[in-house]
Amino acid sequence: MTAALLDVEGVAAGYGPTRVLEGVTFTVPAGARLAILGRNGVGKTTLLATLAGHTRLLAGAIRIGDLDLARMEPYRRARAGLGYVPQARCVFPSLTVEENLFVGLKDRARPAIEEAYAMFPRLKERRRNFGNQLSGGEQQMLSTARTILGRPTVLLLDEPLEGLAPVICEELMSGLSTLAASGEMTILLVEQRIQSALEFATHVLIMERGQIAWTGTRADLGAEPGVIEQFLGVGGH
Repeated sequence: MTAALLDVEGVAAGYGPTRVLEGVTFTVPAGARLAILGRNGVGKTTLLATLAGHTRLLAGAIRIGDLDLARMEPYRRARAGLGYVPQARCVFPSLTVEENLFVGLKDRARPAIEEAYAMFPRLKERRRNFGNQLSGGEQQMLSTARTILGRPTVLLLDEPLEGLAPVICEELMSGLSTLAASGEMTILLVEQRIQSALEFATHVLIMERGQIAWTGTRADLGAEPGVIEQFLGVGGH
């Protein structure tokens, strides 16, 4: 598995007649980690949903490498290497943790499930528990691990830390950092916990009213301390 470059060009999208995104253009280098930041309601979740094929695309191109995903159905985008972990913790409540993970294996051999347990040891401890017996944080780990087992080349994560206890946040981000260090996935992270997102990211994109207000590397952001306060209303880090 090799990480892929993600190229988004001139994307406009929304829901029904409502346009949420307009003229969104950016590139994420292969193996990079992009933090997508912005106030509530500026289009961050819509952006990830658009990349995954869950909104009405009105214009633009979405490419993984040389492959344009823009007109593909969501399941075809997944087969092309796009992994999507939505804000809702999508687990099968009547299946055990292990059975949930088997679903994510796709055509891989069953022993590959150990990759998920290595990344999130808590899931191995809970492997016989049903999905509806897990805490919110454990469900988030399970949803994330199940997607990762499919070995996407581009991984989209929508607010994985929302509502989680600090210890669970640390476990989840530790697992994601280990994954990122392998260089096997390009990762896009939408997250309201700014400090956690910036510690994880190599690149940053800030949204405002459905458009890109600022983009650059984390080092670029560090050289412009007023940017975070300007667009997010909090002090720079």
